Amino acid sequence: MEKYLLIGLIFLATILWFWAIIDIIKTKFRKMQDNIIWIFIVLIFPILGPIVYFQFKKYFKNKTIN
Repeated sequence: MEKYLLIGLIFLATILWFWAIIDIIKTKFRKMQDNIIWIFIVLIFPILGPIVYFQFKKYFKNKTIN
């Protein structure tokens, strides 16, 4: 049972990681450096990085009106 829980958590963390990478690539940030910094943060901290990114991305996004 513990083995399946661990596999499930790893699977969910991997999905969150890929989702964050794709979202960083698609998001228009105010500065190009923000894009690169977020990529490094998510790559270096694979579980905590995406969580922090999704919490703080609104402060770094380009605020254009659609």
